[in-house]
Amino acid sequence: MPSMAFISLSKPSQWRPRLSNPQSLPLLRLFCSTETPSPPPGSASDAPPTETPTGSPPDPQNESAAASALPPQTPKPRQLRRPRNLEKTEDIICRMMANRAWTTRLQNSIRDLVPEFDHNLVWNVLHGAKTSDQALQFFRWVERSRLFQHDRETHLKIIEILGRASKLNHARCILLDMPKKGVQWDEDLFIHLIDSYGMAGIVQESVKLFNQMKELGVERSLKSYEALFKSILRRGRYMMGKRYFNHMLAEGIEPTRHTYNIMIWGFFLSLRLETAKRFFEDMKSRGLSPDVVTYNTMINGYNRFKMMDEAEQLFVELKGKNMQPNVISYTTMIKGYVSVGKVDDGYRLFQEMKSFDIKPNDVTFSTLLPGLCDAEKKDEAQNLLSEMVERHIAPKDNSVFEKLLYCQCKSGDLDAAANVLKAMIRLHIPTEAGHYGILIENFCKAGVYDRAVHLLDKLIEKEIIMRPQSSMELEASAYNPMIEYLCNHGQTDKAEVLFRQLMKKGVQDSVAFNNLIRGHAKEGNSDSAFEILKIMGRRGVPREADSYKLLIKSYLSKGEPADAKTALDSMIENGHVPESSLFRSVMESLFEDGRVQTASRVMKSMVEKGVNENMDLVAKILEALFIRGHVEEALGRIDLLMHSGCAPEFDSLLSVLAEKGKTIAAVKLLDFCLEQDCMVDFKSYDKVLDALLESGKTLNAYSILCKIMDKGGVTDWRSTDDLIKSLNSEGNTKQADVLSRKIKGGEDMAGRSKKGKKQVSMAS
Repeated sequence: MPSMAFISLSKPSQWRPRLSNPQSLPLLRLFCSTETPSPPPGSASDAPPTETPTGSPPDPQNESAAASALPPQTPKPRQLRRPRNLEKTEDIICRMMANRAWTTRLQNSIRDLVPEFDHNLVWNVLHGAKTSDQALQFFRWVERSRLFQHDRETHLKIIEILGRASKLNHARCILLDMPKKGVQWDEDLFIHLIDSYGMAGIVQESVKLFNQMKELGVERSLKSYEALFKSILRRGRYMMGKRYFNHMLAEGIEPTRHTYNIMIWGFFLSLRLETAKRFFEDMKSRGLSPDVVTYNTMINGYNRFKMMDEAEQLFVELKGKNMQPNVISYTTMIKGYVSVGKVDDGYRLFQEMKSFDIKPNDVTFSTLLPGLCDAEKKDEAQNLLSEMVERHIAPKDNSVFEKLLYCQCKSGDLDAAANVLKAMIRLHIPTEAGHYGILIENFCKAGVYDRAVHLLDKLIEKEIIMRPQSSMELEASAYNPMIEYLCNHGQTDKAEVLFRQLMKKGVQDSVAFNNLIRGHAKEGNSDSAFEILKIMGRRGVPREADSYKLLIKSYLSKGEPADAKTALDSMIENGHVPESSLFRSVMESLFEDGRVQTASRVMKSMVEKGVNENMDLVAKILEALFIRGHVEEALGRIDLLMHSGCAPEFDSLLSVLAEKGKTIAAVKLLDFCLEQDCMVDFKSYDKVLDALLESGKTLNAYSILCKIMDKGGVTDWRSTDDLIKSLNSEGNTKQADVLSRKIKGGEDMAGRSKKGKKQVSMAS
């Protein structure tokens, strides 16, 4: 595209085609970057071409010579005329201002587009500007650039635009500067600004501008007073309104029916019932007959005070004066009946207005439908909804449909509730997550899960939950049963998609999280379940013990004990105490997988949590630790077990170690037993000493035997003599001599002993 732009903006070439092949001329147009459009009908090109200057007669000889020199002309193909650009100039300018920043370059572009600015063009540009800022910039630019001299209409237009945008200071400055530009004030200009101040709630400025009109010499008629009354009474300044009303009468300005309608409306808005009634009577005393607007205002005022009897009297009086009540009259009465709980009377009036061929509008439906729903009149509400769809009337208040959904669901008519959602779609009313949630919740309660899943699919597919303008969010009572159902029926992935959308809206529901973990664990997606656990941990969401239990079992069923141990640790860190069976399952799986040290750490956690079961498995783990050479770790676990009141069977451990030739481990275990004064059978000592002697570790055997005797034990170990001989043969004569004397002293003590037991007691 850059190359095309370069060609189109470059200077046109002066190349001329050769005339030897005239058939190629039409084809050259296909390769030209710019093309001159076909002239419109009736232009100069439609006239016959003139070959000679005006006033010179044509020369026949020259014509014949030129004709003979040129080759025969072939008929050109018919060119399709381009469609004219129907976009108006003011629309182009508005689009340029909307799409580009207000810079000098944009101003020059507008100058190039418009050779001369007239009143209609300027007014239309102001009217079509997308924003008030664009309108104000254009207004000031054409004036300062001396492109256009603003008149009364363009001033009025910019004041209206700025007033709607609440840029009232700009509007005020433009209004007060009009005489400097030679434009005279009139009353309408001030009225628009007074009304704008009133709409913005700045009553004091409305009053100030109204008083300034007299100082500036602008005539104040009834229209100015009525604009001031609306500004004052809209903010509840009823006393000020009465004061200026009296001031108007003092100036000799007579109020009209419209004036009294404004005053009565304002007094009811300020909840001044008696004042409004007094003005209503004063109106009639002045010979001004109330019209339909007056009666509607009075009826609406009585509705504010829940005075339906008085409102009914006025409604009957309205009919008695041969004035036809309009749709506002009926809607106001229906609103009053609904507000006091007389929904049947409201529905009766609704039928009456239709019998008089007065068609209800969107406000009528929005007024009556909530009352019917509150009164649980679902059939009547359904009839109104059908009429709305048939006439394609969409209420401005979408909360009506929420009430309809609740009403139909409460009555148990889920088909009618589903039709409410369809009606919203037909009326082009944006459906929100909350509307779907009401149906999903009630479908789940009724056990119609297939219809609930169907709605959920639409909710997920269209990403309705993610809409930022949504005012009705999906409630936990809707998505939790749905997630639980999906997780229990093998559709956890769909449940997770739903909940991840909810998480983006800030939902952190622990019930949903735990259901997802259970669902993934049941389906064997352990990693997905653990990922949910991590998310819960990062967000501080409490995790249930059952969720951990299912996750751990899922890992174990897949043969992943290490991941199961990680989940178990997370469970303990989160404050849960696993069951004894869960500890056993993890330890067994780790042990069978050859992860003895990891199983030992699980055993340590189990003992620390006060679970003193599974001792048979504990003995296997300790035995494996000793055999694999993890002696210090095994001794540490034994010490922990003893402090917890569940000491292991030392005799069994010593026997196994001795039989398998793990003499060093056996010696360290015996040392631990002697230091801790543990109960060990003498046969276990014999086995260890025999194993040491057989493996040639005489000094270790000597050390153990001496410690036994130092503890007061008496031994008749049959291999004592063999040990002494081995010590002497190895040159350890001193140790042999000491051992001989200890044995001799021990035999003397054994002779005096009455019990003659062969057990060594190390108890303190």
